[in-house]
Amino acid sequence: MNKFLKISFTWALSIISMVFTFVPEASFEGCKLIKDASNKVNVILNRLLTFITIFVIVVIAHAIYRCVRRSICIKGHGYSIVIEYGDILKKENCKRVINFDECFTTSVGDEPSDVKRSSICGQYLTANPIHNMQALIEKAQLKPAKGKSRYQGKVRYESGRLVPNGDDLLMAFAKLDEDGRGCFFSREEFLDCLSILWNEIDKYYGQKDVCIPILGSGITRFEDKLLTKQELLDIIVASYKLSSHKIKPPFQLHIVCKKSDDFSLNRIGEKL
Repeated sequence: MNKFLKISFTWALSIISMVFTFVPEASFEGCKLIKDASNKVNVILNRLLTFITIFVIVVIAHAIYRCVRRSICIKGHGYSIVIEYGDILKKENCKRVINFDECFTTSVGDEPSDVKRSSICGQYLTANPIHNMQALIEKAQLKPAKGKSRYQGKVRYESGRLVPNGDDLLMAFAKLDEDGRGCFFSREEFLDCLSILWNEIDKYYGQKDVCIPILGSGITRFEDKLLTKQELLDIIVASYKLSSHKIKPPFQLHIVCKKSDDFSLNRIGEKL
């Protein structure tokens, strides 16, 4: 709220400065709020009333804008991040990062080890079946990570590594437990994954914008606390800002997410 009021006050101050600069003082003498007061006092009161009116209008306009906006852009030296509401699977003319598990499981179903139909990966595989994942992995020359997965001792890949599939970038992400379900990340594991991801995106973005979802929702835990989408987003943005691997302008990193109760564009940065 403090940030909201500060921004509104700054906008109102800019507008009122222009008004006071270009509107003649005589215009503020026409309305006498206090009949017995001098012209000087009435001018001051009229100016104050004008400022209050403009401030109220700006606050209302700013509130409406915050409610209806669908995206926000964060720019810095040599990078641009667009955070937007939407469906990553409907994005076009970009590279889409689709997060899989560490073994690149492609079977969609209701078994504990299957990719869930409602997940981004499940929806992607339903619309774009992959019949030979191993061929894609070999073409990308992606080497297995050290050690096997806890799930049936399968070959696993380092979280954050990418495998191109046309314009899509398939990402090794969630670690698996003994039943093939995604298990919790620690803070260090999540940050390491992001560091690897930025390096991989730098290698594969190919002069296109890159779209990623908010990663880690429901499986990332810091100090035994599950993080919300809002907290995860702030960490992702901070990690990208600090990374030496960035998408070069005019191309941008897009973080795409669906509007929900635990996420708002208006609260970006509050958790850092």
